[in-house]
Amino acid sequence: MQHDIRAEDHGPLGDAMAGAVGKCVHCGFCLAACPTYQELGQETDTPRGRIVLMKEVLEGNLSLDDAQPHLDTCLGCLACEPACPSGVPYRDLISPFRAIHETRRKRTLIDRLRRRITQSTLPYPKRFRLAAKTGGWARLFAPLVPKPFRVMLDLLPPRLPPAESWAKIHPATGTRRGRVALLTGCAQSVLDPDINTATIDVLTRNGVEVVVPPSQVCCGALSWHVGNQKQAAKFARQNMRAFSGEGTSGPVDAILTNAAGCGSGMHEYNLILKGTDDESSAEAFRHRVQDVSVYLDSLGDLETFPDPGREVVVAYHDACHLANAQGVRRQPRVLLKKIPGVTLKEISGADMCCGSAGTYNIDQPEIAASLGAQKATNVMATAAEVVASGNIGCLTQLRGHLERQASPIRVRHTMQILRDAYAGRL
Repeated sequence: MQHDIRAEDHGPLGDAMAGAVGKCVHCGFCLAACPTYQELGQETDTPRGRIVLMKEVLEGNLSLDDAQPHLDTCLGCLACEPACPSGVPYRDLISPFRAIHETRRKRTLIDRLRRRITQSTLPYPKRFRLAAKTGGWARLFAPLVPKPFRVMLDLLPPRLPPAESWAKIHPATGTRRGRVALLTGCAQSVLDPDINTATIDVLTRNGVEVVVPPSQVCCGALSWHVGNQKQAAKFARQNMRAFSGEGTSGPVDAILTNAAGCGSGMHEYNLILKGTDDESSAEAFRHRVQDVSVYLDSLGDLETFPDPGREVVVAYHDACHLANAQGVRRQPRVLLKKIPGVTLKEISGADMCCGSAGTYNIDQPEIAASLGAQKATNVMATAAEVVASGNIGCLTQLRGHLERQASPIRVRHTMQILRDAYAGRL
């Protein structure tokens, strides 16, 4: 697409944004892949339409206020990227655009307060746990709570699992085949800490020593995807220190994530720290980050699973930031198929986002709820006993909507299913 964007006028991220706009040929292949086009049916709520809007703002031909409502509805699911024959790196445009314009946009007092609450609690496990418990009491007064904050209360689980902690070093069982560092995540550590425990169990059973750096923090994705570059950069720098040198007590083969959004966020450290003294380090760092399913698959033969003696039907849900952002589709399926008795079912509309998308449930609750209900219906149509996924946001969204439809289908992380299979608890 031809444009008159002066990249130098938009800081270090200008070249990336101009490059993404320039690659778009306006073909429209992205429309069918876009969840918000399915929901809203408007050209301005598609990747193609948003690229034009951002182009016009960057050129100075359109006000930010006119473009912003359509940009706010973007999930950032990146389903447009694999659908695009021209290879438009949409991620190089949407998040940088949000970052450079956040300080210039107009927000209502309620919107600013809601944003402050989410950005000061969700990335911090101790604060988030306290806030979630407080929110449980606040539910008693839900009718008195303003609607934007009531949405936040509605999303909280009725109860939180007990807090868990992890030692810094988890030795491999038997002959050591590898050594990795694990990001435990912020929201995940509160909402379902057992995912980390299961991940460590599966890795160590297969001869992998696991290091959990104690000084690690939120990956930064929750901040970066809503334009809070300052906070995202702070988290990125802290993690780059935590996952190197003394933080890991020696070299590691890879830095593993077990939440799709976290892995995707860490792969964008090069953008978050663009134009800073840490840019080259961030570029090297992001290439060391892998999803745990990719690493396990690369090991080849795994410890043999016991036969459960029955068929277990598992539906697999592709998390957008695993399938679209990281290109990881095959490996989780390969791992699940290694379990005797497991029959893997594909979900209709598997390439459509479930509507979770970080804080999207809070920011765009109606669209998120519609997408979540549709995804739950499609999961139920598989008649599976369990649905697996690799992202805490997706798992929380699926669990909530399946419960609303009175479905008995259990929701589990891929690593929890593997761990349970090893323990004979499928």
